Amino acid sequence: MTPGAPATRSPRADIAPPEPGLTFPDMLARAEALRAALRERQATCERLGRVPDETHRDFLGAGFYRALQPRRFGGYGFSAADFVRLVIEIARGCPDTGWVLSLLASAQVSFLTPFPEPTLRELYGAGGDCRVASVLKPGASALPADGGYRVAGAWDCCSGCDVATHLMATVVVRDAPAAPPKALGFALFDRDQFEIEDNWAVFGMRGTGSRRVVVKERVLPANRVVAMSMDLAPHDGDGADITGAADADPTIGGFAAAAVAVGAARGALDLYEQVLRTKKYLAPPFPLRSEMPEVQQQFGDARALVDTAEASLLWLTRESADRVRRGREGGAAALSPADVRRFHRAAEQSIELSWQAVDRIFRTAGTSSAADSSPLGRIFRSLAVMRTHIGLQPEHTSINAARLHFGLPALDPL
Repeated sequence: MTPGAPATRSPRADIAPPEPGLTFPDMLARAEALRAALRERQATCERLGRVPDETHRDFLGAGFYRALQPRRFGGYGFSAADFVRLVIEIARGCPDTGWVLSLLASAQVSFLTPFPEPTLRELYGAGGDCRVASVLKPGASALPADGGYRVAGAWDCCSGCDVATHLMATVVVRDAPAAPPKALGFALFDRDQFEIEDNWAVFGMRGTGSRRVVVKERVLPANRVVAMSMDLAPHDGDGADITGAADADPTIGGFAAAAVAVGAARGALDLYEQVLRTKKYLAPPFPLRSEMPEVQQQFGDARALVDTAEASLLWLTRESADRVRRGREGGAAALSPADVRRFHRAAEQSIELSWQAVDRIFRTAGTSSAADSSPLGRIFRSLAVMRTHIGLQPEHTSINAARLHFGLPALDPL
């Protein structure tokens, strides 16, 4: 049995988005208006270990989860670059909340694209309410069974699972329990098919709700399991038309993650400026820190790092989208695996630049920033934990990108 075997195309029936006339500038203005509230809710988000209900309601009302969602399935189909700008703004208010948004929304054009149309119609339902939590680390095997695959397992670190409508979990496809792996695959579950165990106890990113999800043994239909691929090629009529977004591509997940780091660094820069404008140096003549040349340099250097990280990320997002578009117009693969790794590695550099800025800010803002309740300390902790993500390790990505460039196989699909 082949994961994601082609299915018969069903008649097209579009779902209207909640606000058909909504533009991206309108959506971005809503995000900017929420910045102060998100900052005020950071402590609550961290204490709850998940996105607060009021924030979730705000996002539903503003349409944020539908930013990348295909237009034909009730979303707004905004560009990848627009989505990156949205995530930066949300993470500027609360990095943990920005992380959840980045994953739940970007999955729609990264992980869902290979699934056949009937599966997507099941997913979006009648109203298009769809938020997909995802886990890259395999947590189960997928074994052939009548009409599909038998799956049972558990996956740790599933960010945003509390507010998700579905789960996309990575599985190892095998012919039998003791058989060698055939491939890595994506398995798609509805919300009532998985349980959540609260095992998320970390010093940063506490508010992402990255808990364990558990699936008890069940048989998934064959169209709910697809082989993992870093490529994005037309799918016999079910590819570009399905997504409805001209620049949907497999790099969006990496871009969205980098956007969280850039937004977090922007938020740290905001807080740093407040410190420099209000705190005085401890020795006479007790100048404001903003009046001290060495502190001015720290601010100038940090801002340059963030500006560069943001400009680079936005350029990468647009360049990737352009290549996807040109590839589809020519009927070829939109991006090769080598292209994907190269873009992903460059996006990781934006994360590194953002981390350098936050580290500099944290070090020079004063020891009070290390308090458990400090907003600056919270950003520092969250970004430190974010950089441990298995899919955001620049050394690993560099090796795979170089191997593919020199005509060698990648070490793995990540």
